[in-house]
Amino acid sequence: MSGPVEGGPTVRRIVLGHQLRRLRESRALTREAAGDAVDGSGSKISRMELGRVRFKEQDVRALLRFYGVDEREHEGLLAMARNANEPGWWHRYGELVPSWFQNYVGLEEAATRIQTYEVRIVPGLLQTEEYAWWVVRQGLPEADDAEVRRRVRLRMARQEALPEQTRVWAVVDEAALHRVVGDRAVMRRQLEHLVQLWEANRVTFQVVPFAAGNYSAEHAFTLLRFAEPALPDIVYMEYLNGSLYLDKRSEVELYTKVTHQLAVEARTPQDSCELLRELSSRA
Repeated sequence: MSGPVEGGPTVRRIVLGHQLRRLRESRALTREAAGDAVDGSGSKISRMELGRVRFKEQDVRALLRFYGVDEREHEGLLAMARNANEPGWWHRYGELVPSWFQNYVGLEEAATRIQTYEVRIVPGLLQTEEYAWWVVRQGLPEADDAEVRRRVRLRMARQEALPEQTRVWAVVDEAALHRVVGDRAVMRRQLEHLVQLWEANRVTFQVVPFAAGNYSAEHAFTLLRFAEPALPDIVYMEYLNGSLYLDKRSEVELYTKVTHQLAVEARTPQDSCELLRELSSRA
């Protein structure tokens, strides 16, 4: 049994699910058998073990009783179940955070290392407020200014919630630095902001130059790494109305190789910073 779990409710749900799966498998029980113990199904147990649902304390209690768990461990897991159901800070943004994105926000603030590759724009964690405003405005032309401001505030809150010890490594296609978002003044301040983040040692930033030709990755993705042993590395990708989470070892290893290859194809961090300074001076 691990010690207290750091991070928000998303992390606690995933860790609790991992513990429940470990208990079930150690007793050679099927998901279907566990489902019967909570008047549910094998698919319900699967969702619980993946940490993708809110935990009902009575379900956790029934499973622990079914697994014959020691009383001391029993109480610790029940406490984790109660804590896992506490709303995250993003809960106050309501409908602006779709269910498929809530898990990512929770995982993002728990990650010790975030490796991201972006093709079209500067990654959200590195955007200035005014740059983010124009990104949201262009993406949601039908939204009123109040909704745009709330969405931008959510993006800024994600940046603020990121622990100082979290390391961010961003590789960005050079096209994203030339594509004007807002106007030239907005772009100049965004480029200057990236230089400041690099100089403050908060971000490792690399630019894949046009001359690189064919890149190792054709689409944006983020690789999240965690200190918590129960959390596997996760690859996250978004599409128009949803997202994809990959955590199988073979999939994560593939994207890990891609991140290494992108680092080779990209300018060095120092050269990338020099390019940012050059572009900002011309903006």
